[in-house]
Amino acid sequence: MPEEDQENTHAVSEMEEPTPLEWEAPGRPFQKRTKQFYLTAVLITLLLEIILFLFSQYLLMVVIVALVFVSFALATVPPKDFKYRISTEGIMVEDRFFLWKELYDFYFKKVDGVETVHVRTQAYLPGELILTLGSVEKNEVKKALIPYLSFREYVKPTFMEKSGDWLSKNFPLENK
Repeated sequence: MPEEDQENTHAVSEMEEPTPLEWEAPGRPFQKRTKQFYLTAVLITLLLEIILFLFSQYLLMVVIVALVFVSFALATVPPKDFKYRISTEGIMVEDRFFLWKELYDFYFKKVDGVETVHVRTQAYLPGELILTLGSVEKNEVKKALIPYLSFREYVKPTFMEKSGDWLSKNFPLENK
């Protein structure tokens, strides 16, 4: 009987996947915005709305108001903490699991002053997983991911990223 119990516990321990790294951090990079940010965004929106009204683009007016509303909501409501886990089988974000064969490579990037790891996916959607590091060290995450994914020291920014950086540098919504 005791031998049978040992075999059962051994089988159970084989089924449990080892977890090299697990941490909790906010679900997205978040930066508290000042009143100047909201005021500037409202003024730009009003200017765009007036121009679109003159050209009778009513549907586009509604779309812009909706986008401004979403950006205000994301800027005011801080994100909840997500549970991230890197295991030998893949990466788990909250209750969604990504197998290693679904993932391509990874790189680190600072977004709004928050250190993040970007894991690119094979599939077109979601395209990229953005995991905030929180209190976990960059080297720990790198050490856990290197056996399974390629590390990119530098990833060439896309046209949209370059355009967004140029706009935010030349036309900031708030002074820092």
